[in-house]
Amino acid sequence: MSKAWKELDLEGGGLQAVNARLAREMRTRPAAYAAWILFPLGLHRFYLHEPLGGTGFLALSAATLALAGFGPAAWWLLPLIIGVSWALVDLWWIDRRVTDYNKELRKQLFLRKGHKPPQDYRGRYTSDEDARRELDEYQQIKEAEKPGQSGLAGRNDPARDAGGKRRMPSFNEQEAMLRQMRKDKNKGDGNN
Repeated sequence: MSKAWKELDLEGGGLQAVNARLAREMRTRPAAYAAWILFPLGLHRFYLHEPLGGTGFLALSAATLALAGFGPAAWWLLPLIIGVSWALVDLWWIDRRVTDYNKELRKQLFLRKGHKPPQDYRGRYTSDEDARRELDEYQQIKEAEKPGQSGLAGRNDPARDAGGKRRMPSFNEQEAMLRQMRKDKNKGDGNN
């Protein structure tokens, strides 16, 4: 299956955008261990966003090479032993660091502040009258209900749903209304 979905720009702030970003930024153990093979360069540390540790490996490698070329006797073994020991500890450290890094990334993405609504957004209702009217309709429905019965929902009104609320016209009904409106408009245009 194509991985093209990972390249999409989904910065709308939704769950799909967060999951795409996680898939792109999460670190994996196989890649970290593959980078560990070149531990003198510190690639595994840079991959796991530990630049200080990566720089430490580079410094130890440079010190080993400098002492091997210009230092007295076997002094070059000291930074080499330190670097190899540190790399062996990193075999254990990588597993824990990948887990911690991915956990922090998830927390950072999922716990971030959401986007604010538009400045003049007042919610679902455009006016207090709409809210009051819908509340009154809801209260009438609930007051008409008796235990075990559905109150107004039992009416045979095709314009209302099972809960007694006005229902949205079906797609076919909307199409019929649009055709009728077009006919009415055409009749009106012909009279002018």
